[in-house]
Amino acid sequence: MTEIIAVRFKSGGKQYYFDPQGVQVAAGQGVIIETSRGLEYGECVQGNTMVEDDAVVQPLRPLIRIANEKDLETVRRNREKEERAFRICQEKIQEHGLEMKLVEVEYNFDGNKILFFFTADGRVDFRALVKDLAGIFHTRIELRQIGVRDEAKMLGGLGICGMPFCCARFMDDFQPVSIKMAKTQNLSLNPTKISGTCGRLMCCLKYEQEAYEDAVKRMPKNESFVETPDGVGNISHVDLLRETVTVRLDDQPDTPRCYHNCEVCVVRNGKGKRPEGYVPPPPEELAKLRKVTPPPESEEDRLAAALASLEYGSEEEGEHSRSRRRRSRGKRPQEGQSHSVAGEGSQQRESRPPRNKGGEGQKGPRPAANKPKPERSFQPTPAPKEGAPAGEEGGEKRRRRPHRRYRGNKPKGEGSAPPKPEP
Repeated sequence: MTEIIAVRFKSGGKQYYFDPQGVQVAAGQGVIIETSRGLEYGECVQGNTMVEDDAVVQPLRPLIRIANEKDLETVRRNREKEERAFRICQEKIQEHGLEMKLVEVEYNFDGNKILFFFTADGRVDFRALVKDLAGIFHTRIELRQIGVRDEAKMLGGLGICGMPFCCARFMDDFQPVSIKMAKTQNLSLNPTKISGTCGRLMCCLKYEQEAYEDAVKRMPKNESFVETPDGVGNISHVDLLRETVTVRLDDQPDTPRCYHNCEVCVVRNGKGKRPEGYVPPPPEELAKLRKVTPPPESEEDRLAAALASLEYGSEEEGEHSRSRRRRSRGKRPQEGQSHSVAGEGSQQRESRPPRNKGGEGQKGPRPAANKPKPERSFQPTPAPKEGAPAGEEGGEKRRRRPHRRYRGNKPKGEGSAPPKPEP
């Protein structure tokens, strides 16, 4: 077993193993590493871990130290120098008229070497450019040509799926992708739909290739002769994701039908002639191939169940509240004791002032059902005083009974009508 730490020098770049030299390093810490290009600053992505000896390539490069504040300041100054070197190199490329595109500039940790990354369609003679750059920066200059995929990984961006590039996020190496993968996955062969921003085939075609290859082994091929629950026919389309096939029956060639893979029995896989002497089974035997699935619950059934539960709950709640009101109606709350909801309502109704005859104010308490109604008697209204306006007596309004109306001198109901005052 060998103790290692994993270090990454760029965001989304490849991880490299180094010897920690007995120092405990946590993930996320900056470290100074000795590499083939000299001292480099990197970020630890995996702390001290024991791995098998076969998993590493000996000898391992050692860890120099954990980055301190001075090292972080050096890294910040190098980033500023890279921006200035990028602008100068672009100007020199235009002066020399070179067919190349500058992608990125990188300073090493010591600052004694500058690396320029560029893309070009073919070979470029940049010897004059290197001399000009060396005369300006007075350090070692290296120009490295990269591909369009490496350019996309360095620059980053968003793919057609709306997510950041896979190569810039987590991919360490580029996997080979071919047009055969698009054919296996039944994708459109339009280059604009299966190509990434870099112009090459999308790397994500590799992710699901194994699942599609496994489905191809289990599914019948196109134009196969199969038996179905409705008869025999030839397969016209295969859906690998849903594992379904579209069959054109011999009895009904104009109306193809869709079946699950478990509902078909392959007689001849692929193109070819029908087997000689083949006799289709009787319909009773073919009907046994049909897959029986419970019908899915429709939206109307779900809504009906939800409404039934709501009605059941409201009935229970109404019955509960009615029983509480009946219990509270039979109990009279005593003074100094807390009342229930129904008791408070009855007490409040008893304490309200009676409604006046003119219709203002609030209603009084209702008479009990078993209490006999008192006989009503009417007293004659005294004549108004002289000088007082009509309808007033002593400056006060005369009370009226709007609920009882009299027509003429004939009373309506019990009692007798009051006589009219003589003028």
